[in-house]
Amino acid sequence: MISKQTIDKIFSTIRVEEIVGEYVQLKRAGSNYKGLSPFHDEKTPSFVVSASKQIWKDFSTGKGGTAISFLMEIENFTYPEALRHAAKKYRIEIEEDQREISEEAKHAQTEKDLLYKIHEVANTYFQEILWDDQEGRSIGLSYFKERELRDDIIKKFQLGYSPEQKNAFTAYALEKGYSKEILEKSGLSIFPENTPAGVDRFRERVIFPIHSFSGRVLGFGARILKSNVKTAKYLNSPETEIYHKSNVLYGLNQSKQAISRKNGCLLVEGYMDVISLHMSGIENVVASSGTSLTTEQIKLIKRLTENVTILFDGDNAGIKASFRSIDMLLTEGMNIRVLLFPDGDDPDSFARKHPQEYVEKYIENEAMDFIDFKAEVLLRDVGNDPIKKAEAIRDIVKSVSFVQNALKREVYLKEVSNKFGLSEQSLFNELDVQKQITQNQTHHVQQQQKEKTAPKLEIVPLDKEKEDPFLFDVLFMENKLVDHMLMFGDVVLKRRDENNEEYQITVIEEILHHFEEEQYTFLVKENEIIINQVKEGIQKDELRSGNFFVSFMDEEITTKVVDALIPLDELENWASRNIYPPNYGDKVADQIKGDVLLHKYRYIDYLIKETAKELDQYSTTDEGKYYELIKKITLLKQASIRLSNMIEYSPIKGIYVDRKR
Repeated sequence: MISKQTIDKIFSTIRVEEIVGEYVQLKRAGSNYKGLSPFHDEKTPSFVVSASKQIWKDFSTGKGGTAISFLMEIENFTYPEALRHAAKKYRIEIEEDQREISEEAKHAQTEKDLLYKIHEVANTYFQEILWDDQEGRSIGLSYFKERELRDDIIKKFQLGYSPEQKNAFTAYALEKGYSKEILEKSGLSIFPENTPAGVDRFRERVIFPIHSFSGRVLGFGARILKSNVKTAKYLNSPETEIYHKSNVLYGLNQSKQAISRKNGCLLVEGYMDVISLHMSGIENVVASSGTSLTTEQIKLIKRLTENVTILFDGDNAGIKASFRSIDMLLTEGMNIRVLLFPDGDDPDSFARKHPQEYVEKYIENEAMDFIDFKAEVLLRDVGNDPIKKAEAIRDIVKSVSFVQNALKREVYLKEVSNKFGLSEQSLFNELDVQKQITQNQTHHVQQQQKEKTAPKLEIVPLDKEKEDPFLFDVLFMENKLVDHMLMFGDVVLKRRDENNEEYQITVIEEILHHFEEEQYTFLVKENEIIINQVKEGIQKDELRSGNFFVSFMDEEITTKVVDALIPLDELENWASRNIYPPNYGDKVADQIKGDVLLHKYRYIDYLIKETAKELDQYSTTDEGKYYELIKKITLLKQASIRLSNMIEYSPIKGIYVDRKR
């Protein structure tokens, strides 16, 4: 187990804005950062990162927490995996507690954990074969050297080799204790009926590991080197619980920082295109790995940048088929440029022929916007045929219809108008037609999906607290007081006692005193946990407020704390519009005083209602108990009247003041 000292060092070293920034394109918004949610499809940013508090909040999904909880959420890491990942990033040495792991814990690994582990084992094995085995060096390493790859690049992408022996890796993994079942589910091994010892899927091939965003190995691509064998040139891992090719981009783990830094992404087709560009010093590049570009892959890029340049082979016969990718990118709000390399060249060969500066300038100067690119391709064989020319222009306008921003659409249509000498009105008319066609197609697909997955109608009961306004009110105030403790717990308040003498008390102590004085029973489990921790802290001379609870490995506690520390109004950067509303907590002393009184008032109303429920039960069975309850209700009502005369809430100022009569 990771020692507490190491965990404390990790939490004190890591920066939430840096870790989240690898997954989300963050922009400064006042004292915070904002970006699009990585957990929910949205067009308006609702994801907030507070560098000062070292927490994040996703208002679209309600999730929030620390850098570690973010890694757990987005990468599906366990807590130790997230800690190890962060430690590796910040070069923190992991110290282990020397505790014996129970047999039960050893067997508690999930299938997904085992899949990740077997892929790491395979990745290490293939690299060791490439560098240390005679066959690996003479065949695999020689191939990479022929492709002019340097040692550092081979190691950077963790390239490997799978030997000719048909079950070399399978035997190795079985000897290490991995089962046939997990080897088969991983796709690394196949067990035909007539071959019980198993067969390696990638035997006699060079290996390209495919990494997740964070660097975990999800699967492999493998290239055969013999030209006289009738089999697929490239072979990929099958779909597994951890590998879905439509959700992965090759090279993203190695390129994400460069993409974010340059605010631009180069999109290529193959593994070697990515690797060769990296070797030439151009690192902001990813590959779709031979699959059609998917919406999920586009969203991975969009976390880092909205600017994409697609690099095509000069003689690529599938260029027209790429139009679908352009439309998808436009639909997701991406800014697109397209580059065609000279005939006979692809990104791999071009990068190896020319120095970095030449390649970068070529991409910058020769890349076209999608209108010029489609025009060049579609009008190449049109000649003087007006019908074909009209069809080509219609195809270009169709792509413009996928642009989501109205201003961008108009600019693009003006460009088409100038390019082809057509009136803007005719192009806008055609745009309306294409948008209608697209909307009809989208609506039809959505209807089909709804029909397939339409849920049965059910009567959903209201939440208990929404059914009961008295309960709702007291719950609201209970939560509010606990939020004050989390947000302003160590703030010192100046108060006066009954003798008009001044004394000082912290927010935590004043609210805690109120709860204890009322002998209050908490209605929310998370609040009770927080209060018990606060009490324990006071016994140890500690004031445990928000930051103490942020790293709690309890999702509900963490969410509550983050809600308190990043209120909804932090989504707005009012100062950018020269609007300066009062800050939450500007008048914290009045706020605490008023909220304590209002909680008393709401709690008394709730007790009156609960006590009244008991009257019917005792009206005929226990006269003494009945009159005791009547007396209790009378006293509670008197207290309620006194409190109502003391407090007044202003929703505009957000504070409580003494009523002036």
